[in-house]
This record gives sequence, structure tokens and C-alpha cells, in this order.
Amino acid sequence: MKGGARAFVTVALVIPLAPSAHAGSFWKPFIAGAVSGFAIHEGSHLALDLAFHAEPRLKSVRFGPIPFFAVTHRSNLSPRRDALITGAGFFSQHLWSEIVLSRHVPGESVSAFEKGALAFHAATSVAYAGAAFARYGPFERDTRGIAEATSSDERLIGALVLAPAALDAWRYFRPRSKAARWGSRLAKVGFLGVIAFKK
Repeated sequence: MKGGARAFVTVALVIPLAPSAHAGSFWKPFIAGAVSGFAIHEGSHLALDLAFHAEPRLKSVRFGPIPFFAVTHRSNLSPRRDALITGAGFFSQHLWSEIVLSRHVPGESVSAFEKGALAFHAATSVAYAGAAFARYGPFERDTRGIAEATSSDERLIGALVLAPAALDAWRYFRPRSKAARWGSRLAKVGFLGVIAFKK
């Protein structure tokens, strides 16, 4: 899932998390954080597209009745490069969330901007994992692309996408948990291993 549908899912999942007090001062940086998450995700795809001369282009696609777009590339890349490009968005989310969660000592508050970025990470991962488990959505969805490039079951890729986000959510609510912190990091390394070491 890419583009407008992802933004819609992000907003829909995080509205209940907004504080009632000072809502005006919360939402602007929160939305900016979510937009930055989106930009980092898509920008990571694009950066590797350009690095591998993959001829990136925008393509109009649909997720059920919802129209949006996908950044796609030529189809004759090696499986390893295809996996790296397609998985770059998720890995950039993993890295960004790791930076946000690691820079605060337990008990220190996370800014609204950082909350927006974390919410994008969680919502996007949940949406993609759901699409992967159901094997539903546009052909261009990232989980399907990674599964094909790595000769894996898409449901496994969905689990590898979901696990870091779930563990990062645990870290957010229980910042003193060593199990959440190290489980999250191992899950991220596991995902990177799948996309980076495909021959």
C-alpha cells in the first residue's frame, strides 16, 4: 500500500491517541512527523531506485475503491536489488523509530513530532502486514514485491514488517523494558537480513 491510502490509514489509527488538552499545539507537529515518516519511506525507495538506475516512475493504482499511487521501477533488476529497493521504505521506518526511541531516557516525554513519526511507522506496518496476511491489495504492494524478490511467503514478510512496529509500540509504552528494546532491534536486523542478503 502506498501514497494516499497509507496517509488515510495513519490518521484513522492515531486519532484516538491525541490528547484532548492543547490539541491545536499537538496536531501540527504530530502531522508534520507523520508526513516526515511518509517522505522518508518513499524517499528511501526513490534513493535506491536512482542508485541502481532502476528507472523509477509513478503509477496509478487502487486499493479497493481507494485510488492512490505507487513508486515503481523496471522489472528486470536482480532479485537482491529488487528486494533492497522494495524493502527500503520499511527499513527506513525501522531506523527512524530506533533513533526516536533510543534518544530518550525512560520516563522522558516524546515530542508530538516524534509521536507522529512513530504513529506512521506503526500504522503503515499494521496496514501492510494485514494486506500481506490476506494477500490483498495492489500488485505493487511492498510486501508482495519483497516476497517475490526473496522467494518467500508474503505472510512471512508481513510478520517481519509487523514485528518491529509491535515491539516499538511496546517500547513506547514500556520504555524500561529490555525485552522490548532488544526484541525490536533483533526484529529489525532480521528484516534487514532478509532483504540485504538475497543472492
